Amino acid sequence: MGTDLMNLAIPAWNIALRTVVIYVMLVIGFRLFGKREVGQFTIFDLVLVLLVANAVQPAMTGPDNSLVGGSIIIVVLLALNWAVGLLRLRFPIFRKLVQSHPTVIAQDGQWLPEALRREGVDQEEAEMALREHGLSDMSEVQMAVLELDGTISIVPIGSRTFRSRRKVRFMHRGS
Repeated sequence: MGTDLMNLAIPAWNIALRTVVIYVMLVIGFRLFGKREVGQFTIFDLVLVLLVANAVQPAMTGPDNSLVGGSIIIVVLLALNWAVGLLRLRFPIFRKLVQSHPTVIAQDGQWLPEALRREGVDQEEAEMALREHGLSDMSEVQMAVLELDGTISIVPIGSRTFRSRRKVRFMHRGS
């Protein structure tokens, strides 16, 4: 059953549907999981990701272990990832569903314990970000923000604030 490398053990649509369902479940799960970057994973986060990857593989392939089945999964995952990226850029409501927003975790020299707790950031991690930005004490911080990508941005007291538009708009030239 499924030992032939080129023949599918189940229909291609079945493999594709299984892959879509698993992808959506993982996106929802990791969306709820938080803002950590891969480089910021704790050992527990890494173990979770490895176990989840191992657990969902049979759910996507079912009884199939052919090269064609694996190729279908890869194509579907790449297409889904591309589509989510496109939808995220074009539709703000979709962006809000799949992407979080920056969170202020310190203001005016004080940590915001509720924000740290809600985002799953411990104070030692946040203090490490201070040192990475060349600051030695919380009294030097005007604001600290947990960004979308999991990094912590620090705005020192007395720094100039620059405002920029994040969205780029294109003008269409008339004929």
